[in-house]
Amino acid sequence: MRRAGILMPISSLPSPYGIGTMGAEARAFVDFLAEGGQSCWQLLPIGPTGFGDSPYQSFSSFAGNPYFIDLDMLAGEGLLERAEYEGLSWGDDPARVDYGLLYQTRYPVLRKACRQLLEQGREDFFRFCAAEEDWLEDYALFMALKDKHGGVSWFDWEPELRLREPAALNKAKKELAVECAFWKAVQYLFFRQWKALKDYAHLKGVSLLGDLPIYAAGDSADVWADQDQFQLDKEGRPTEVAGCPPDSFSADGQLWGNPLFDWEGMKKDGYSWWLRRIAFQFRLYDTLRIDHFRGFDSYYAIPYGETTAKNGRWRPGPGIEFFRRVNETLGEKDIIAEDLGFLTPSVRQLLKDSGYPGMKILEFAFDSRDGGNDYLPHCYTSHCVVYTGTHDNDTIMGWVATAPKEDVAFARDYLRLTEEEGYHWGMMRAAWASVAELAVMQFQDLLGLDSESRMNIPSTLGTNWQWRTLPGTYDHALAQRLRREVALYQRLGR
Repeated sequence: MRRAGILMPISSLPSPYGIGTMGAEARAFVDFLAEGGQSCWQLLPIGPTGFGDSPYQSFSSFAGNPYFIDLDMLAGEGLLERAEYEGLSWGDDPARVDYGLLYQTRYPVLRKACRQLLEQGREDFFRFCAAEEDWLEDYALFMALKDKHGGVSWFDWEPELRLREPAALNKAKKELAVECAFWKAVQYLFFRQWKALKDYAHLKGVSLLGDLPIYAAGDSADVWADQDQFQLDKEGRPTEVAGCPPDSFSADGQLWGNPLFDWEGMKKDGYSWWLRRIAFQFRLYDTLRIDHFRGFDSYYAIPYGETTAKNGRWRPGPGIEFFRRVNETLGEKDIIAEDLGFLTPSVRQLLKDSGYPGMKILEFAFDSRDGGNDYLPHCYTSHCVVYTGTHDNDTIMGWVATAPKEDVAFARDYLRLTEEEGYHWGMMRAAWASVAELAVMQFQDLLGLDSESRMNIPSTLGTNWQWRTLPGTYDHALAQRLRREVALYQRLGR
């Protein structure tokens, strides 16, 4: 079945409270997708953001982002009074997220709501805590300890807590019981709202496509709680970290800094940590994109403490054995492989053996630095997902303005782009017209926005992950135009 979808992070939705949430605007966006003939909503990771505010550096692979909890919905439940949050400062620019201000403003409000919740003694809250105990207990204690330590990384905690000595953990749980209850309550509120949004999307015929980073953040409950699953020394610190080698886009490569998995150790217990992680993701989403798929074939290991990625080395990953284990244990799942970057024959074979569709990025097809015929639509097979660009790429109009003139000329000739139609509509049209089973567009490209609306520039800090759309941008006229386009190429959703 030919399908179409839109990539739109929850954080980018409009809201008067500093960041997009799972409230009325999220449901309005689902309505827009349904009216526009879209069958899928692709999101960025929805976990609590850590270093650099990146959704790919989360404090947990299981927890939800407290910023996405809708305050108006809490008020509707009687957990807040509107006066407790409506008069607060949420930022001066409705088109950008101010994460520093959010951190200062949002948590005091959530504490008020959680205090009300805990005083009510809701049975469903206790049921939630019992059902999610395998990750929630460690996460709540981790966050409580981070607050107690002024937000510093767990790598810098005292040894008995860093290395999880049982006596120290039991003492901390007793001393921080109130704080742990708060962090559990936050997750209860998040997942109640998430379930309501997911149910609404399904009612409208829209599926949810999630995004799973391959690596866990170093400063996360995941690594702290399961240190034996990662390549750490006796002090709990990484021996090598993740990244990508230098290429035509980055002379220093990309230094992500995530601890690497102990794949040999994971193999011995049947990859149980990973199976638990993937199973949980499919409770949230209908389809899952696994980021950095090539890391399962071989991964780039950089000595801990390096300032660039230049001195790394390639090491073998788990290969097809891992994905066979996933299928045997969880059954066949709807997974998309992010197979971008430098692909060796062994990576291509792994993709083929897995049976997962890979990704095609239309902007790459015309990039003279590192493009290739694989990304030109006439070279596609149907078993793939096509994007004009992802959150790591410039918008279409940003690319047109900044790419080498000869690259833009090639795209213009190949795709028959015209200013009258709009280069962004012409490039999206080519994606919809392709044989790819699924075509996903960034919402910024529907609006024809420039580089100021780019979501992320890899290996940079400062302005990433901040873009938001304004109220009224996903309107009836845009939905109808979108519907006409996808209907033309037989991609209509329900």
